[in-house]
Amino acid sequence: MRAIEATQRQELKGQAEVQLLSRLRAIGVSSAWVLTKELFGWRRFDNRRQVGASVGLTPTPYDSGNSQREQGIGKSGNKRVRWLLVELSWRWLRLQPDSELTHWFERRFASGGKRMRRIGIVALARRLVVALWRYVQHGQIPAGATLKTMPA
Repeated sequence: MRAIEATQRQELKGQAEVQLLSRLRAIGVSSAWVLTKELFGWRRFDNRRQVGASVGLTPTPYDSGNSQREQGIGKSGNKRVRWLLVELSWRWLRLQPDSELTHWFERRFASGGKRMRRIGIVALARRLVVALWRYVQHGQIPAGATLKTMPA
């Protein structure tokens, strides 16, 4: 295990995006690796809509004549990253209680039932991936988010 961890630490030195993401509370090194290798490391995005669409977290409305219905998320993007973002969103709520994203979720969905919170967590995942993209691309820390304290 020590040899594997030493190898990971060596590889981590060359990955600026992984280091940057893993500095945020609620995001570990493994999650940062997946986000970098599967999403941020190989493609550049121009706007938030492209980021959401690449992981399949965009809405798919049905609109035909007088019939208008929301069909949920598209699910046309990367399945592993979408799953990871939903899990990170639950962790984000617990470990980043002062962030603007957490406050938005609580205002919008926390008073609802279990079903509303599950719907809301997907919306939070979409907002979180956009916030993480802005953090990696432009260095904007998500509003109210805290960074891990690094040992000296």
